Amino acid sequence: MSQAFEQSIKINATATVVERCITDLALMHRWLNPALCCEPVGEAWSTEVGSQSRFVIQIPLLKPTLNSTVVERQPGLVIWEFQGFFQGRDRWECQPLEQGTLLLNRFEFDIANPLISWGFKNFAASWTQEDMQAQLRRLKRVAEQL
Repeated sequence: MSQAFEQSIKINATATVVERCITDLALMHRWLNPALCCEPVGEAWSTEVGSQSRFVIQIPLLKPTLNSTVVERQPGLVIWEFQGFFQGRDRWECQPLEQGTLLLNRFEFDIANPLISWGFKNFAASWTQEDMQAQLRRLKRVAEQL
């Protein structure tokens, strides 16, 4: 059964600046959860369609990994599709406003393994949603400082 978490935040910066925070790996590491590391698969980081990366949760010994591929890319929009202990999509969309940008993030996923699904629902779902909101607040700070 598919689940989705959706958050949004208004940022006092242009859509171009907000998009840069999502597509520039150095800027991304300033707002990602410190326990999450993103690294390119291959030679260089890119958010062009077909580009691959891996997101690694820095849990000692386990280091759960999500392999992701950019499946859609337009100005102001990046959608990563991922596989690992989750399967799904992470959509980031910058909507220009009269003053600033509305950033929408939709994390859609399915957990096939019933044991992992149960553990996620009972222990990690609320933490994940809170962490996504905290990431948006950190991203807002980074974008507004640029």
